[in-house]
Amino acid sequence: MNPNDQTAERFLNLIRESRRGKFKIYIGMSAGVGKSYRMLQEAHSLLRSGVDVRIGFIETHNRAETVALVEGLPLIPRRTLFYKGRQLEEMDVQAIINSHPELVIVDELAHTNIPGSKNDKRWQDVADVLDAGINVISAVNIQHIESLYDEVRAITGIDVTERVPDRMLQLADEVVNIDLTADELIARLRDGKLYDQAKVQTALAHFFQPEKILQLRELALKEVAGQVERKVDQTLPPASVSRHERFLVAISTNADVARRVIRKTARLASYYNSRWYVLYVQTPAEAPDRIRLDVQRHLINNLKLATELGAEVIRVKGQNIVDGIMGEVERRHITTVCIGKPHLNLLQIIIQTNAFNRLLNKLSASDVDLIILS
Repeated sequence: MNPNDQTAERFLNLIRESRRGKFKIYIGMSAGVGKSYRMLQEAHSLLRSGVDVRIGFIETHNRAETVALVEGLPLIPRRTLFYKGRQLEEMDVQAIINSHPELVIVDELAHTNIPGSKNDKRWQDVADVLDAGINVISAVNIQHIESLYDEVRAITGIDVTERVPDRMLQLADEVVNIDLTADELIARLRDGKLYDQAKVQTALAHFFQPEKILQLRELALKEVAGQVERKVDQTLPPASVSRHERFLVAISTNADVARRVIRKTARLASYYNSRWYVLYVQTPAEAPDRIRLDVQRHLINNLKLATELGAEVIRVKGQNIVDGIMGEVERRHITTVCIGKPHLNLLQIIIQTNAFNRLLNKLSASDVDLIILS
């Protein structure tokens, strides 16, 4: 792409951004903290102020307080679909776009749509609505944020399958934390305000344990604090912003390790509001005709994950991994290189080729930091 084309594309992106609807997200540490309730309260307030606000999708979970707030708010009818012999309902994205309200309420951002829908995920539906110039207020629990997957699984023991890419939070104009103490949340659960009484004891024995709630609460508070800091950096004049980090994470074909270091680097890049890159150096020993198909598939999936989290993916071929890393460090003006711990495949290769010291020396000489991630 020549410079004129790049200038035109940047200007086109500015036009698109100006036409895009405003986006607000409520984040909570878990179900039951009051995200849907707060969204509906805000909708009533906006309606009284003359704003054309409608409900695109709300999930009340039959909670009496939430159900009561739906009354009096205009609703856009849901789509009815049949799947595996059952009649199900989904948000009608096209109806929202066609009716074009000033603002729409969309609950459960991480929801997976019924097969056959235009988009696989509701966050993709929301992106379409925003692109149509409609403002959106939505909600998500902290455990559904993609880059926090490993931390959430370590805290809860739950494999969260419905996840929202971090770029949706970065797209938001405002991110608000709905906070409760662990005791308040558990009291709401015991009072039957979250689930039927038959499910309360099971919930208390598993997800709703004080130590788990406290850790999830900390994640939610940190996430929103990071979003506020990013907004400050974007708002202040460039001269006022001191951080100019550029992260490069070098990954190997070890699938589990690559996923973890990609997510951790995504968190670092998000905190510093910086560009970041994921580098895979393909040596002759890892040529497509020399590694297993399942290894290739995992590698492709991890590179796709990196893209979803906002990274620029770099694939290079070379005899020497260190030379491949240093070439990209210089080319991309990288400030920090991230790699896995020494027991990982990538570092084993570096150590076996007596190149780890070379990497350290080269990074030190170029004033580039090295972070070794667990």
